[in-house]
Amino acid sequence: MSTPEEPEKVRPESGRLGDENASVGQRRASFETPSQIPVEEVYTPENLAESEYSRDMGLPGQHPYLRGVHASGYRGRLWTMRMFAGFGLPEETNARFRFLLDRGQTGLSVAFDMPTLYGYDTDDPKAEGEFGKCGVAVSSLADMETLFDGIPLGQVTTSMTINSPAAIIWAMYIAVAEQQGAPLQELGGTLQNDILKEYIAQNEYIFPPEPSMRLVVDTVEFATHHLPRWNPISISGYHIREAGSNAVQELAFTLADGFQYVRHCLDRGLGVDEFVPRLSFFFNVHNNFFEEIAKFRAARRVWAREMKDTFHAKDPRSSWLRFHAQTSGATLTAQQPDNNVTRVSLQALAAVLGGCQSLHTNGKDEAWALPSEEAALQALRTQQIIAHETGVTDTVDPLGGSYFLESLTNQVEAGTYDYFRRIEDLGGVIPALEAGFFQREIAEASYRYQLEEDRKERITVGVNEYVSDDALDIPLLRVDREGEKQHVDKLNQVRRSRDNREVAQKLKDLEHAARGSDNLMPPLLEAVKAYATLGEMMGVFRSVFGEYQPSWGF
Repeated sequence: MSTPEEPEKVRPESGRLGDENASVGQRRASFETPSQIPVEEVYTPENLAESEYSRDMGLPGQHPYLRGVHASGYRGRLWTMRMFAGFGLPEETNARFRFLLDRGQTGLSVAFDMPTLYGYDTDDPKAEGEFGKCGVAVSSLADMETLFDGIPLGQVTTSMTINSPAAIIWAMYIAVAEQQGAPLQELGGTLQNDILKEYIAQNEYIFPPEPSMRLVVDTVEFATHHLPRWNPISISGYHIREAGSNAVQELAFTLADGFQYVRHCLDRGLGVDEFVPRLSFFFNVHNNFFEEIAKFRAARRVWAREMKDTFHAKDPRSSWLRFHAQTSGATLTAQQPDNNVTRVSLQALAAVLGGCQSLHTNGKDEAWALPSEEAALQALRTQQIIAHETGVTDTVDPLGGSYFLESLTNQVEAGTYDYFRRIEDLGGVIPALEAGFFQREIAEASYRYQLEEDRKERITVGVNEYVSDDALDIPLLRVDREGEKQHVDKLNQVRRSRDNREVAQKLKDLEHAARGSDNLMPPLLEAVKAYATLGEMMGVFRSVFGEYQPSWGF
């Protein structure tokens, strides 16, 4: 990074700067990032004296990919602008998809409601009262057909945020694509399908870890052989961060999960360069601008190093960490919601400067409800302004070489490797999650952050400082209760009109496969096409795999 004598030249000058400011009072006794990384008053080449440019940074598009996986950055192609959407009825969500596509969105992202996320049909007693509150309800192939009616799946990419029932929902999507005549070899999109993160942070797990991992590996294997352009897992730090982790924990736990998926797929007999190029990542973008950018850059370098040195990948694409980013829902405030526009804008800018491949920007009203049409359009326009009006996309990695940013990147990386060592000492990811290690670390970080806010060591505008009693006046989206009845009526019509003998046989075939070791995607596709419901197929898995009850506690 620098020649040995350069730090010596800088040191006296930086010392004088410190002396001059010594008598000036500081706002705080010390400055540090939310990950407790100390922030110095000024950074110089001395902070990077141990770094080597070719080894630690390199050029964009070259190992270790710190500066980006593509040599041309956004000069050749902008990131995919992918807004999250899901509103009770598939018909309503389809209308929102069309609205966003007509206004320049370049990819779809599906939010599912809570019954769907837990694998229940809408009319299941356990689903009562939850229809459509956090996304679209999908109970059978008929709902998936409606969801993508008139949207050519061969021409758009779709991201689906679903985990325990991911294989079933994906089978429904594949069946719709086949109905449309879209070649599966050309079908592009992403399935979140990150079950390890569920045990760690989001708690939407259903089955024990091992059968859950079997389902994940089945989807990876099926994608490798039949849908080579599909990302079968989006290894997700987003929800780890939303649960209260700091940036270093988010990065360390997410990458550790990624390595665990790689090991399981290798155990299945897949070659590392067969499937790793289609693994993708999903990160949060929080408020601390430079720490977030450093997190993304460190993520690429750590993944590239481990893929090459630990897993012996030969294909350069196996070393590319490609990621979707979403602005942080946890940072949005119900108080003074217009302030959220500024928060989202800065978080989105950090994601772009960090080199994301895909980005979702939250609506300003999401602390209250699913985003209104107005808020969703404003969030999309935020991305478009960054892309076309700021100039930040004109050069690749415009902040590369910043003494502060490069030093911070190194410290984020060092903290990540420290967590890797602690996880390995516990026996790996699955033993660590079963022991409650991740959960306790996140809880402690969340508690620490809240204490800092309570003491006003960290200011949240409109919440613990600069508060006001202004009345809220923003349009909020309301879930139509009549929609639930409409959805259940359609579900019952599906049950009456399908061949129920065929459904019973397909479910029996699925149970037989689940008790064996064959890939479960083929029998799932057969059951889906017979219009077996989500709840029926998940019921088979529940009977075979059981339901997970964690044994750890705080």
